[in-house]
This record gives sequence, structure tokens and C-alpha cells, in this order.
Amino acid sequence: MLHNSNNFKNNIDPKSLKRPLGSKLPLILIVGSTAVGKTEIAIQLAERLNGEIVSADSRLFYRGMDIGTAKPTHQEQARVLHHLIDIANPDETLSLAVFQQKAREAIADIHARKKIPFLVGGTGQYVRAVTEGWSPPEVKPDERLRQELGKLALSKAEGMKDERGIYWLHDKLKSLDPVASEKIDARNYRRTIRALEVIMTTGRRFSEQRGQSESPYHLISIGLTRPRVELYERVDQRIDAMFANGFIDEVKSLLAKGYSPTLPTMSAIGYRECVRVVNGELNEEQAKAEIRRATRIFVRRQANWFKESDPNIAWFRVEDGVVGEIESYIRKSL
Repeated sequence: MLHNSNNFKNNIDPKSLKRPLGSKLPLILIVGSTAVGKTEIAIQLAERLNGEIVSADSRLFYRGMDIGTAKPTHQEQARVLHHLIDIANPDETLSLAVFQQKAREAIADIHARKKIPFLVGGTGQYVRAVTEGWSPPEVKPDERLRQELGKLALSKAEGMKDERGIYWLHDKLKSLDPVASEKIDARNYRRTIRALEVIMTTGRRFSEQRGQSESPYHLISIGLTRPRVELYERVDQRIDAMFANGFIDEVKSLLAKGYSPTLPTMSAIGYRECVRVVNGELNEEQAKAEIRRATRIFVRRQANWFKESDPNIAWFRVEDGVVGEIESYIRKSL
């Protein structure tokens, strides 16, 4: 069990750090696979280092989608202030550009209050939009093309009747633009469609049209890892806990509020399987099995976004004492 410290004596004031005039303010990045333990470790680090958390997990943006996204609980959010959680309804579109703006505003606000921002999450393109200064391509939305791509994806998903359907569009993107596909979360249906839209509209690769500038922050990147077998065990435990805590009821509530099961948010891993339970197409055990399979595929895909071979990320295996080790590393890096 990770040690929890409430010692605030050594909190760091980012404004007091001895840096040359005009140098960058710090941003701590915490990345890692689903179920690796990012939430608890980030909270403990923020408690120790006078920090606040900015979520870069696209699943956590949406109100009413709590259990199936493993959203930090009210008790966890009370320990450390969290930003960019519950900022949109499930039928709203939060573009990458809007997220980038909101995240940078939150980070600036945290710095202004003499605290240290922690950017936490597993959605690769959202992380990079903030840390690497991505500028999305200036191509106007084509609603007709988006609808056609959406219909095509739905028909493929219905035909396959398993987790491969949700990734069909992403696989098409990979064939057209491998660089873009590596940096776009396969679950992010809207983002995948946007990349295909830009490619089909301009005839050029999406990855070649996205501007990139130097990071505006003194970035300290922390990666969390566990052995794959242990990670899968934690995934299984999380899925069981979700169902025990009312995942099906959460999905029923969303449907009762009028949110369509065809919404991109409702096609996320777990939600689409629960919709099928509600519709009588699966029982709970079958749904759990499908979620486990889909999550394992997702974990393998996540490894492509933040690689353990990346020299810019300091990787730590999650085990007893790791929070203290990471804290020491961050203090030395500031």
C-alpha cells in the first residue's frame, strides 16, 4: 500500500524557485496505463508539493459518467483541487482546441496562486496538445462527411459485434496516417473522425498539418508502470467494482435523461457493453468479459503513446515507497 503523507512543511512555491529571469514555470506530467494508479499517486504528490491537478483524461470531462470512467471520487477531489472534471454534458463536443485553451488557463491560474500544476491522464493527444504546443489544423468541419464516417463506423461495429468495431475507423486512420494514429486515442471517436475529415478534405496527412511549438513549461514527465499481469488483475478488479457500485444503473440514468446510445461518449469501453445489457443483448457476466477484452486491447494501445524508451519520461514502477521516490525526483528536477 502506498504511503500517504499529510506533511505540508516542505511545500514548494513555484514563484520562489531560483530560475533565470524569463524562464519557464513548472508543469508535472503524470502518465501511465489505465488502472496503473495515477489518481492516488498524483493526489499524494500534489498534497506533498503544494499542487493541484488538471485532468487530461477525455473520459472525465462528462457529467454523470462517473463509475464507468473511474472518475476521482468526491473524497479524492476534496483532498486536492481538480480541474477539467465534469465540464461538459455527454452530448456536448469538447474539441482538442477548447481543451487546450481550458487546460492552459487552469495551469496559469494554479501558477498565479503559487501552486504547482500536475497534468494527469492517459489521453495522449490531449496531453501533447498542452505540453508540446500543438496547433490544430485550420479546416472547417464538414458535418455531412462526419455523419457518413459515423454511419460507416456504426455499421462495421454492428457487423463485428465485438470490440473490433469501435476501432475500425482508427485502423483506417492508421493506414492513411500512422503517425497521427499513434497519437490519437482509439477510444476518441470524435478525434479519429476529425483526423480523417482533415485528410479527406485536404488530401494531406493530418500529422503534417498540425503545428507544434516549444513547450511553454518546464516540463517534468513521470511515467507509472506495473507488470502487465498485475495491471490486468487491477483492471479485472476495477471492472468488478464498477458493476458492484452501480454501473448498470448509471447507464440507465443516462439513457433516461435522453442521451442516445449512439453518442460517441456512450460508445466508450464499458458504456456500450452496459447499453447492451440494458437492451437485453448481454448479461452482466458477458458484458464484463467483453469489457475485459476491450480494455486489454486499449492497454496495449496506450503503450504506443508514452513509451518506456522515451528519454524525456522518468518511469517508476508502482510499489511501496514509490511516492517518496517520485517526490525526491521532482524536487531535484525543479
